[in-house]
Amino acid sequence: MASYKPVVVPACPKLGERITQDTLYWRGYKTPVQIKEFGAVNKIDFSPAPPYNYAVTASSRIHIYGRYSQEPIKTFSRFRDAAYCATYRGDGRLLAAGSEDGGVCLFDVGGKAPLRQFVGHTKPVHVVGFLSDKYRIYSGGDDYSSNVWDIPSATAIISYSEHTDYVRCGCASKVNADVFVTGSYDHTVKLFDARTKSSVMMIEHGHPVESVLLFPSGGLLVSAGGRYVKVWDVLKGGQLLVSLKNHHKTVTCLCLNSSGQRLLSGSLDRHVKIYSTTSYKVVHSFNYATSILSLALSPEDETLVVGMTNGVLNVKHRKPEEKNENSQKKRQPVYRTYVKGRTYMPKQEDFCVSKPVKRVLRKYDKLLRSFHSSKALDAVLEPPIMLHTPEVTVAVMQELHRRGTLRSALAGRDEKQVNLLLTFVARRVIEPRFTSVLVTVADMITDIYQPVVGQSAIVDKQFLKLQEAIGKEIDYQEELLEVLGMMDTLFATFTKKKDTCSEENKSNGVTEIIETSRNY
Repeated sequence: MASYKPVVVPACPKLGERITQDTLYWRGYKTPVQIKEFGAVNKIDFSPAPPYNYAVTASSRIHIYGRYSQEPIKTFSRFRDAAYCATYRGDGRLLAAGSEDGGVCLFDVGGKAPLRQFVGHTKPVHVVGFLSDKYRIYSGGDDYSSNVWDIPSATAIISYSEHTDYVRCGCASKVNADVFVTGSYDHTVKLFDARTKSSVMMIEHGHPVESVLLFPSGGLLVSAGGRYVKVWDVLKGGQLLVSLKNHHKTVTCLCLNSSGQRLLSGSLDRHVKIYSTTSYKVVHSFNYATSILSLALSPEDETLVVGMTNGVLNVKHRKPEEKNENSQKKRQPVYRTYVKGRTYMPKQEDFCVSKPVKRVLRKYDKLLRSFHSSKALDAVLEPPIMLHTPEVTVAVMQELHRRGTLRSALAGRDEKQVNLLLTFVARRVIEPRFTSVLVTVADMITDIYQPVVGQSAIVDKQFLKLQEAIGKEIDYQEELLEVLGMMDTLFATFTKKKDTCSEENKSNGVTEIIETSRNY
């Protein structure tokens, strides 16, 4: 009896993902650690000084986490209501935050009670930060105003009321200690100089501004709002350099890496996009479970922290580089040990002993060898196989059709099994590599279960989905045929023009030759 030959699963070429240096670098982050906060995480800020702890603002608390700690090492909770935008000073020793009651609080990282409280806003303060001289604080609130405060005296130095809607983001220049930027829901970004009484530059973003960011050089400004991330040249009076639209929902936060060569943006579409600041193209992307409100990258790019709307803090650490220079390697056999006898050619008097190769059959092959057609089909209709290797399911169907047992394998199924079959066929019938087999399967299913149509709402719904999928595919094919007809017409026209031009050139050449001979 001839031995059983396993089902041959046709290998289809797949488009491989392009592996770049950025892909390898950003994949170098380990599996994330999930930390649950008390509410939506509206701000994450890393300390600029070692050991690079980070402050997380959520609900009415500010938690300080160590780089590798999963529990807060310090908590500031003396807020009557929600806290916003906890930000470190440049030396990492002070922390400033806004609150729902319109106050701005200044904390010593080593203490508990606020060192200073700045009162002047009449509505919640969502924007707080330090100017680069470390002795002044800027703030912006829902009362449309932006203030500059003096830390030693706890008084307001100057107040600006140029925005016409909520001020929800801001940043300070690292080059000039008097310059800071605010973004508002009135679609504008304003650049202020604390030495003047009004803004020195206004930029129209076009959407409510959720985040702004100044490059370390101070020459470029990035704004995020709506689905757009826009880069502006401050030195040219706010000229738009590039507008990026790579997110599907509102962009909520921006961040730069330590070198300034990569720009990160987080969005409500659950993605973090990473751009190159030279070409402004997406070089990598992270996908998260829920919408993103805030993100931060540690000063050494070792830790990436993302805060989400459901209060989950996602922390990723880079894998440490392995250094095995000093470790003693186990002595391995020399190369000739492995290749010994490989090149020996047997002589005529030699008797060759072949080692039997044990062939391991898969579950569906074992069932097909035993002629259990229905069970073999059930084996390849399991969700892991259908979702990840549909070519195996189709190959078994094709083998059953070749044997003439496909109809009997499809018949006699209950509502759940028919629903599973129709779901697979409706999803995969439009793929060119499966169409020829699945059209036959769809015809058989329709013939077998036509008498019971109308008895199950679930099966009827799947039949309608199959009809809709095939109808859409037919429409696409008709449109493609129309496009091919148009292209054939254009190519034919170009060919005629080319032939006409060549004939004219030939006739002109003959005329010139005749005229030249006459002159001689």
